[in-house]
Amino acid sequence: MCTVFEAAGGNEGLQRLAEAWHRRVMADEVVSHAFSHGFHPQHVERLAAYWAEALGGPTTYSDSYGDESRVVRMHSGNGEHEEMDRRAIAGFDQALVDVGLADDIALRQVLHDYFTWATTTTMSRYPHSADDVPSGLKVPHWSWDGLQV
Repeated sequence: MCTVFEAAGGNEGLQRLAEAWHRRVMADEVVSHAFSHGFHPQHVERLAAYWAEALGGPTTYSDSYGDESRVVRMHSGNGEHEEMDRRAIAGFDQALVDVGLADDIALRQVLHDYFTWATTTTMSRYPHSADDVPSGLKVPHWSWDGLQV
């Protein structure tokens, strides 16, 4: 059986998904607020590399850009944002349609489950301060069976 990374089209497929999701969230009046302070010029490429690593692909994100602690710190200290999370997830689901990854029901579900989990758990775990995020966190890995521990 192939990995979720492979089923999603590998690096190219996740790059297309990251581009589609980014376009959608930038057009959303609530979610785009998270980017109002600016974002890295290679945000889409980094996001695709992060998703690739999390979904069973190469460790490019960890090898080149940082660890999970860095990612979580970027998403921390912004208070509770449940509506923004819901809208980001809806944008992700629509991005799956945009790039043709929603046609495979099992793949669509596992990608939705991963993104929902990451958005509402890992990225929302430290709403009060980025200083609360511990050092040395590793990128979580997700498979067809969910979170791999």
